[in-house]
Amino acid sequence: MQSLVIEEQALQREIDELALITEAAPPVVTRVLFSEADLQGREFVRNLYREAGLILREDAVGNIFGRWDGADKKLPAVATGSHIDAIPNAGKYDGVVGVLGALEAIRALKAAGFQPRRSIELIIFTSEEPTRFGIGCLGSRLLVGLLSLERVAALRDRDGKDLEFWRKQGGCVGTLTSVKLPKDCYAAFVELHIEQGPVLEAENIAIGVVEKIAAPSTLRIQLTGVGGHAGATLMPGRKDALLAGAEIALAVERAASTTASSDTVGTTGFFRIEPGAVNSVPCRAWLEIDLRDTLLKTRDAALQQIETAVQEICTRRKIECAMERLNVDPPAICDARLVETVATVCDDLDLSVKRMISRAYHDSLFMAQVCPTTMIFIPCFKGYSHRPDEYSSPAQIKNGVAVLAQTLAKLAA
Repeated sequence: MQSLVIEEQALQREIDELALITEAAPPVVTRVLFSEADLQGREFVRNLYREAGLILREDAVGNIFGRWDGADKKLPAVATGSHIDAIPNAGKYDGVVGVLGALEAIRALKAAGFQPRRSIELIIFTSEEPTRFGIGCLGSRLLVGLLSLERVAALRDRDGKDLEFWRKQGGCVGTLTSVKLPKDCYAAFVELHIEQGPVLEAENIAIGVVEKIAAPSTLRIQLTGVGGHAGATLMPGRKDALLAGAEIALAVERAASTTASSDTVGTTGFFRIEPGAVNSVPCRAWLEIDLRDTLLKTRDAALQQIETAVQEICTRRKIECAMERLNVDPPAICDARLVETVATVCDDLDLSVKRMISRAYHDSLFMAQVCPTTMIFIPCFKGYSHRPDEYSSPAQIKNGVAVLAQTLAKLAA
């Protein structure tokens, strides 16, 4: 293989161009599952796949695959990839670096004359973000068979629309039973991603290699009180859904702050009320709560504490409550040999490397259920993510792409 050349400026232009495909005005990036912006973004990347000579296919939930055929097509492929959907008010690098950066890694390997023995497959996962249905990693959960079809059929967005409606909007064909990967489909999966934390930048380290991914859980809560005129409804008789929700949000903070683990974090990231008028007592409230930890024991104890608090608060305030666990997932332990492979590549490229935990969860959390998996992290400015000022420099991205390319080459050779 000739010298590997990463075209970081061309890659940055592609990242910038994709960031202009958004439901909100730049520099904000918003691409919710199967929205017009998401569909346009998907087509933008499909065209780049075609230009790179990859073989395209798409499954029934919209996961997109671009394959570079290896010499021995009978061998399980090596996979990489991430996502391009984005939560409201997000930035341009989350997920995208793992898609467009992986594409640049493949282009660089091709230009260097590398001939893979195993096929290399680049995946764009559907709905890594939980924006549409409140559950993250929808595509990868279905790929590995960790989400039942009954559970999928019950999913609804905030307007009551189900996945079948949105699959049609997205142009998906086929049945969801066809999505699950066949056994031994992949020999390995490696995801390139910005760290979404401050560690690498603070310690001036070029690359993080992930050994463990934290365990996430999500609660959805609907509260029903009694509305009324803000002036005429006296305080002793009120059943205010917002105040019950506010107490619940504080209970989430308390539960996450008092465990024995420093990695427990709890967030009430969605809170909506009705009727939403200054002179009306809130009669309904909807909350979505994210709770995660690297340890199942402390995560599950905090989850139980929150659920108990919800019941106590609603009973005391005479508020009706419907509570649902959208997901309660285990942590992922990354493959030790794959971690060592990435670390060795970093040494070969004279790049500093740190073995670390991912406190954010990713599609890798689920791919680890079916094949050896790890992640390659690059630094991001002050650890900022899920906000418009999210940033990794072209040089930092280049380092990550180079490590990914050399790792893929080792795995596919």
